[in-house]
Amino acid sequence: MDEVECIVVGGGVIGLACGAALARGGREVMVLEAENAIGTQTSSRNSEVIHAGIYYPQNSMKALFCRRGRDLLYRYAEERGIPHRRTGKIIVATSSEQLSRLGQISQRASANGVNDLRMMSQSEVQTLEPRIHCDGALLSPSTGIIDSHALMLALEGELQNHGGMVVLQTEVSAMTPRPSGLIVETKGAQAGRLKARHVINAAGLRAVDVASRVPGIVRDAIPKAHFSVGHYYRLSGPAPCNRLVYPVPEPGGLGIHLTLDLANQAKFGPDVRWIARPDYSFDDSAKERFAAAIQTYLPDVTADQLVPDYTGVRPKIAGPDDPDADFRIDGPRQHGIDGLINLFGIESPGLTSCLAIAEYVADLTEQPTARLNSPN
Repeated sequence: MDEVECIVVGGGVIGLACGAALARGGREVMVLEAENAIGTQTSSRNSEVIHAGIYYPQNSMKALFCRRGRDLLYRYAEERGIPHRRTGKIIVATSSEQLSRLGQISQRASANGVNDLRMMSQSEVQTLEPRIHCDGALLSPSTGIIDSHALMLALEGELQNHGGMVVLQTEVSAMTPRPSGLIVETKGAQAGRLKARHVINAAGLRAVDVASRVPGIVRDAIPKAHFSVGHYYRLSGPAPCNRLVYPVPEPGGLGIHLTLDLANQAKFGPDVRWIARPDYSFDDSAKERFAAAIQTYLPDVTADQLVPDYTGVRPKIAGPDDPDADFRIDGPRQHGIDGLINLFGIESPGLTSCLAIAEYVADLTEQPTARLNSPN
């Protein structure tokens, strides 16, 4: 039976970032990915936005990791030539009630250390983005976009340059705790048994399932898995705005927003539809409702301009009637298994937070009972 110091389960952006951070610290690392390529699920089916850290409860993992991760990600992208752009974002209010909520969002952002937001009047918004109709808005200049696939390739390259490896088409079928680590059983292209001192469960949509396969784990430490699918439409024709445009957030997500890719192609999404299990099929039946949501702030966008593009599924740990859940990063103190770290519910702003999460996970392998501290 082969031995490796650290196994990371999942080759999405979080798993690759964790693997690169561990390898950078001198660890022997193997990343196991069940699919035939890296980042084929949540990591490549999102808005590719670098979030500023505006919306999340103060001192939550989402708030701390997003703010720290944003700065790390911009620096990482600049140093490695990863395509990205600070586009800025406008959060629009389309009613007097939403205007008051903008004030609450601004206060929450300030509590999270995001101090560059600016309130804008209707006329100021029209000057910047003439096609937007709103009663007022918040401008977030530090929001941006990034090529998520190029980011994952850079992380994979860094991992490999430090002696780590990514093994594709290899699924974890079981894990058995031992006093000096865990025995990991795999199936697929590289079927067999491996012994690891540390296992990082960054399996995303499968993270709850992977954790459930560990005998002796504290069952109350495993959340229930929930899934929501979001649909994205591409806009035919030129982009109507130069910045990202978001409505005031709605339960379960940030609303149907306008984002741009690095070729300046506009897309809208995602909506939030709860599903029993991951399913990437595109349901075009709600296009008119989708268009109606867009028209609250871009009234000249019509349904016939929307072209079905793709869907993304979020690994949620709170259901449709529950308050939004924070990220969960659980070590032995939470679940009772030495050497195992479970990452649950790493949805938005997971892409933005990936380097900060990886930094924290690497520290946890050194001090497994550490608590999250506010990053500098």
